[in-house]
Amino acid sequence: MKKLLFPLLLFSLRLSAQNAQQIHQKAILIDTHNDVLSNELITKFDLGKRQTEGDFDLVRAKEGGLDAQIFSIWCGENYGKGTAFAFANREIDSLYALIKRNPDKITLVHNSAELKKAVAQKKLAALIGVEGGHMIEDRMDYIDSLAKRGMNYLTLTWNNSTSWATSARDEVTKKDSLPHLGLTDYGKQIVKHLNQLGVMVDVSHVGERTFYDVLATTSKPVIASHSCAWSIDPSRRNLKDDQLKALAKNGGVVCLNFYSGFVDSTYSPKVAVFLHQHKAELDSLTKIYNDGDLANIRLNVMYKTESDKIRPPLSLLIHHIDYIVKLIGVDYVGIGSDFDGAESYPLGLDSVTDYPKITEELLKLNYSEKDIDKILGGNVMRVLKANTGK
Repeated sequence: MKKLLFPLLLFSLRLSAQNAQQIHQKAILIDTHNDVLSNELITKFDLGKRQTEGDFDLVRAKEGGLDAQIFSIWCGENYGKGTAFAFANREIDSLYALIKRNPDKITLVHNSAELKKAVAQKKLAALIGVEGGHMIEDRMDYIDSLAKRGMNYLTLTWNNSTSWATSARDEVTKKDSLPHLGLTDYGKQIVKHLNQLGVMVDVSHVGERTFYDVLATTSKPVIASHSCAWSIDPSRRNLKDDQLKALAKNGGVVCLNFYSGFVDSTYSPKVAVFLHQHKAELDSLTKIYNDGDLANIRLNVMYKTESDKIRPPLSLLIHHIDYIVKLIGVDYVGIGSDFDGAESYPLGLDSVTDYPKITEELLKLNYSEKDIDKILGGNVMRVLKANTGK
């Protein structure tokens, strides 16, 4: 009898993996946040071909069952009036160029109807998320321009506040010295204008005061494009229980960020030691790339064995998903990986090829196929349709 147990266990595991793969491929998977375009401007990688570095390309996206990607359009706070809007358009140009080079693999979509059509055509549906309100340079006409180019959401702040909205970083570290907290009257006008245009309001990165001001102002469901649960990892970038409940009441969706620092509360002190040990190399890489984030990503590739030792287990990310589902319901949870935007993700999540592992883990927790469909993309599709009307 004992001799039969091991083959039966292997058969059961294979059957479970096959079932997970079938469910995964059948679902529409939407990732609401990927930073690859920012890196591409530096690395010059051809994302239409398989790459050995980075987290995303069109070949691996297909293998991972990715159906729709909201590409982050981002620049740091060193860009401001006269430069930020132009840089945003430069990144959008690079997405347009990728689509033009690969018309059989990827297409730009603006709403859920077009997204479904792209999936039926077996193309990756490309959408645009502008990460940081500083890129509109305080101008409403710049919002109109970005919307015409395909902007599906605007993240009201990045780490830096704008003149009309305060960020999570600044509300925590500069609270007493800020000229205002939350949304100003102009900020509320911007939220209403985004509603009118059918552009989703993204509350990832915004401060708690801004978050609640947004929910008091918006007439449409909002999105948190890449955030996790504060109760598990009390990072200022994560959402507290009351915020998650308020977001659900709004009908919005919180999309889980894979970054180790937002998943694991013990990661930050461990990575600080790692970076200190390799400070000379990090300084050199920063000079080469002229970008600290990309240098950090590259350093972790160079010292992968060391880096892997401080990565959290995949089970901890799944715990975030399960925690939020149990708190506010399965209708308000999605996926916002932050691939190519961070140096570390849970073990097993090394690129876009690894999305099926999330489906496998949810099945182990007895999530139904219907609920997995919602988490992988159905909930984001609902919010997108509620904003665009299509």
